[in-house]
Amino acid sequence: MALTIRQLKYFTAVAEVGRISQAAVQLNISQSAVTTSVRELEEMLHQSLFERHAHGVELTHAGRRFLSHAYAVLAAIDVAERMPNEETAVEGRLTVAASYTVLGYFLPHHLQRFAQLHPHIHVKVHEAVRQDIEEGLVTRRYDMGLMLTSNVALTELSIETFFGSHRRLWVCSKHHLLKNPEVTLADVAKEPYVMLTVDEAAAAALKYWSQTPLQPDIRLRTSSVEAARSMVANGMGVSILSDMVYRPWSLEGRRIETINLRDEIPPMNVGLGWKQGIDFSPAMTAFRNYFKQHFLDPGSTRSGRGRP
Repeated sequence: MALTIRQLKYFTAVAEVGRISQAAVQLNISQSAVTTSVRELEEMLHQSLFERHAHGVELTHAGRRFLSHAYAVLAAIDVAERMPNEETAVEGRLTVAASYTVLGYFLPHHLQRFAQLHPHIHVKVHEAVRQDIEEGLVTRRYDMGLMLTSNVALTELSIETFFGSHRRLWVCSKHHLLKNPEVTLADVAKEPYVMLTVDEAAAAALKYWSQTPLQPDIRLRTSSVEAARSMVANGMGVSILSDMVYRPWSLEGRRIETINLRDEIPPMNVGLGWKQGIDFSPAMTAFRNYFKQHFLDPGSTRSGRGRP
């Protein structure tokens, strides 16, 4: 049995949303087609790629390893399909601002791919907090900004959201909540909680907590994703964080598991911003089109889900 692009697309879709039914909806195909495709992959590789639970599916260790290979293959195919015509190559300069989370966990991969597609566009990147990015876009210090679009405040900006990264509960390996058929915010409220503060993560978290009569039992506030990861992995607390920053291992090599919560948790939206009413340069148009084609076009190899 030969590996197919279709199988890779279906597999990555399930891996990113954590539910076969939801992946089928996003792919606009039947649930049975996705299930069959995943089963064929597992039979071909002679390994289980997912653990099935009542609340969805989670990648196994083999599944996480295979996911990185699947992304690499799909990315290479995408680059080949969009190979630029040297005779019509876009030239220019582009100044881009990005927030800490976007720059650290999302943008580098796409900058590398954009450079392959548009080798004659020179991109300069600045890290900045949301307020500075917004001010810089309005004053034209930056041409474009990649940021968490749910937090944008200035109405002078145009915003285009590319995807929402799902937020899930992070727990240490063998945490007792992993045995529950479903987990709710009420369950989380009974656990020591690690609150990430970078990129207004605490404000976003307290916004959905405020919709309930519950409050998290915060034991640590930190701006460091790695500190939060280590605290969770070492069993010192739990945290609700997005798939975009998820990695299965802490710096100490301890395992981190994720749980889909029954409660509705808003995703972390990522997108592009620019000042309203401006004329786009060819470089700006190319940059925007890259992300639109990658995340928003129906024929894209990925449709704007979770981890890069």
